[in-house]
Amino acid sequence: MKTLYRKFIVATLVILAISILLSFLLTNWVYMASTKGKIDRQNVVIAEEIANELEHLHSSDSTYRTYLHSMSKLGYQLYIVNESGDGEFFGQPFNRNELPEEADKVLTDQKVYHGMDSFAGKFLMMGHFSNDLKNTVGVPFTMDNQNYGLFLRPDNNLIFSDIHMIFAWFFVAIAVVSITGVIWFAKHLIKPITKLTEATKEISRENFNFPLNIERKDEIGQLAESFSRMQVQLQHNDEARKSFINNVSHDFQSPLMNIQGYAELLQTQHLSDEEHFEYVQIIDQESKRLSNLTKQLLLLTSLDQKSYPMKLSEVKLDEQIKETIRRHQWRLEEKEIEVSYKLSPVIFKGDPELLVNIWDNLLTNAIKYNSHGGSILISLSESHSEIKIVFKDTGIGISAEKINQIFDRFYRVDSARKKDGTGLGLSIVKQIIELHNGDIRADSQAGKGTSFTITFFREKQQEE
Repeated sequence: MKTLYRKFIVATLVILAISILLSFLLTNWVYMASTKGKIDRQNVVIAEEIANELEHLHSSDSTYRTYLHSMSKLGYQLYIVNESGDGEFFGQPFNRNELPEEADKVLTDQKVYHGMDSFAGKFLMMGHFSNDLKNTVGVPFTMDNQNYGLFLRPDNNLIFSDIHMIFAWFFVAIAVVSITGVIWFAKHLIKPITKLTEATKEISRENFNFPLNIERKDEIGQLAESFSRMQVQLQHNDEARKSFINNVSHDFQSPLMNIQGYAELLQTQHLSDEEHFEYVQIIDQESKRLSNLTKQLLLLTSLDQKSYPMKLSEVKLDEQIKETIRRHQWRLEEKEIEVSYKLSPVIFKGDPELLVNIWDNLLTNAIKYNSHGGSILISLSESHSEIKIVFKDTGIGISAEKINQIFDRFYRVDSARKKDGTGLGLSIVKQIIELHNGDIRADSQAGKGTSFTITFFREKQQEE
């Protein structure tokens, strides 16, 4: 398996190789286009100066050899040839001693030979260092009424001077340090990713407490921070899932056991008419409770789907709320609860069936947990930017430390609320409101009542 570490090293080396190749090609282009000719001309000037010295100051056989030997010691390779073809080398000998036909024109036509400019090495500019007699410059000169040719090139030992060696080692050191640094950096870069991989494996085993200990300020640090938040959220979701299963099991088990128990009593015991009616009534209540729980679970499951098929239409919210009040009129009269409302005519684009669930749940709770002879206030108003609905009752209320949990699934504040309740109603209300791009807020005081404020935003609805 190709690891990211290996890929990073290979990619870096490939980039380095490509960079070297491109640099070599660019350097060759510059060398071949301008530098090569310039070097050739510079060496021609030097050769002409030496030839001039030979013609005017060292024309005798005794001095010209001494002069040429001294010039070779200054870092030049020299070759002197006469019209008869006899030649003599001064300084470091050439590896190849054959002159091209073009070089003969130095003697025959008194022309300058530009061998360094015309020489073509196998490795382009590396041919500059070729120790070949063809890779020289040649100039004619006359000594003792006889024509000679002087062929010259710098000695490679001069070219590779101490400063050149220093620069060569400098670039080698840079290459070694760079490659070492890349390898170290790759390890440093891959290490947190390896930790994240291990953490992912632990999460697949439902271990949500695997420590990352990645403290960085770069993108990997941000990834680690996001991963840690995901760990916390997954742990919360896992706990919520297990709690949900436990609550569903308990809430199904309780009415089923009651139904089973009282059904067995009806079958096996000799009961009076009054006891028989009471047991049948309990079975009926428990079956309705079970049916209600099933319906709410089905609705909640549907709402959890991101692609819930909402059937949007124009809804008159004031008329819908009034209809909900009329349906629960008998319960209001039974507890002698006074309902007052102030409902402005408001048309809202939403799912009518889901919206009815909101008003039904809120009004049911307001009646169920209200005091006998209490009151309920419902208001509906709208502005240019939002629609606001308020359900306020004078019931038993909720303490401040528990108010934030009432929208959690299966959460019930205390035993007084567990009798007929499933703990799903407000969770369903919240999800329906959020599906309509709205918001719900609860305010309550224990013993004084509870107020639910729903806000639908016009701007968000228009965006939809």
